[in-house]
Amino acid sequence: MIKRILIANRGEIAHRIIKACRELNITSIAIYSEADKNALHVRRADEAYLIGNSPANESYLNKEKIIELAKKVNADAIHPGYGFLSENSEFIEMVENSGINFIGPSSKSVKLMGGKTDARDLMMKNNVPIVPGTTEPIYTIEEGKKIAKEIGYPIMLKAVAGGGGKGMRKIYNDDEFETAFQLASSESKKAFGNSSVYIEKYIENPKHIEVQILADKHGNYIHLFERECSVQRRHQKVIEEAPSISIDESIRERITQTSIQAAKACNYFNAGTIEFLLDKNKNFYFLEMNTRLQVEHPVTEMITGFDIVKEQIKIAEGNKLSIKQDDLKINGHAIECRVYAEDIDNNFSPSIGKITLHRLTSGPGIRIDRGIDISSDVPIYYDPMLAKVIAWGRTREESIERMKRALSEYQICGVTTNMPVFKWILNQDEFLDGSFDINFLEQKLMPLIPNKWRENLPEELENVITVVTALLKNEKKYFNSSSNSKEVKNKWRDLLYE
Repeated sequence: MIKRILIANRGEIAHRIIKACRELNITSIAIYSEADKNALHVRRADEAYLIGNSPANESYLNKEKIIELAKKVNADAIHPGYGFLSENSEFIEMVENSGINFIGPSSKSVKLMGGKTDARDLMMKNNVPIVPGTTEPIYTIEEGKKIAKEIGYPIMLKAVAGGGGKGMRKIYNDDEFETAFQLASSESKKAFGNSSVYIEKYIENPKHIEVQILADKHGNYIHLFERECSVQRRHQKVIEEAPSISIDESIRERITQTSIQAAKACNYFNAGTIEFLLDKNKNFYFLEMNTRLQVEHPVTEMITGFDIVKEQIKIAEGNKLSIKQDDLKINGHAIECRVYAEDIDNNFSPSIGKITLHRLTSGPGIRIDRGIDISSDVPIYYDPMLAKVIAWGRTREESIERMKRALSEYQICGVTTNMPVFKWILNQDEFLDGSFDINFLEQKLMPLIPNKWRENLPEELENVITVVTALLKNEKKYFNSSSNSKEVKNKWRDLLYE
């Protein structure tokens, strides 16, 4: 039996895991960096320990120190949440070798599915449909151009070790290939320590559909239906919902069974997600497997009434799945909005500072998974997600109306958030009738946002501008003490962009 869990994460997911631990009478052990010493998850956990300095590589990514601490405090298990080390096969293997229980899949499964080309090759061998493209990395521009011509433009260059839109480029012809190849390789090297890229045929106007699966260590597999994740900005999900409005029962049966087939191919256990692209003809293609808990797991919990995090812990203990496939039914519809501290008018740059007001919303069908409260700090060092607002309704229409109400009541002050974007999306005809695809925001919203031209900058320069601008915005010397702070702010931004 697991009695003490060290949570190797922060923010709202750490807080979510703490709640599951409390319901299972398990001691929750939080870790925190210098920047997070007053964070919500630190105060809500049963125990909390400083793990290192503010930068992630000195704290939440410090594999050796996390395992050393887990041993020191007699933790039975480590839950990685998502992000950080959750899909790091080396870390998982280190945990396995330490004798501590890892709440997630085996290091072997993660390694098999972590490399995108290896995963594509494995899926192809197991009759899981994949997007046409390569199952080996592309190392030269000449080789890439030859394959691109054979597949046919447009194509996508993707990082072999990638995710979250990093190291990804869309290419329409030979003239664009060299520059795109260099940028994608460079981004991939910086983000993942691996410059390798591969080629996929670009699917025009696709939907992004994913299936939640669960498996135990006894060979039992179930799916918890699908999620619609097509509202994206720069390949990052913004709104998710379950079930998908884009598929019927026939496709649902095929895509869920294909997902279980994919999980079995890598001897998977615990919670995982199989992601697909759905084309205009309703053909679906394997995109990748996320070998961890997903940010958007609450919408699945809302339509099934099933606690995925608690089940993760029970699976890690060696228990069989607590529910059978025939016992699972779709009940109603759920939508999730990811609330970020970001400045929409400044190209969605991080908005750092202190939360001066946090007024929660509530009411029928509303759930808030949060990592903040009043006086919480929002540091520059980590992903700026503050909370997730989830709305459930008997129908999709009811869940949308409840989400609109919840967003109108939810108040966060001290930092700028992206909540106005959700209010815009939820009133668009394309969203309401389900005709949107993954290009929806880029085509409809981004032309309305100032500084749209900045999106054409190389990723490296964009990252520098984003971070430095955010720091300057938070610097009282320039922006709070001056009567003409807006003029000063614009001057500094102009200098940065030049």
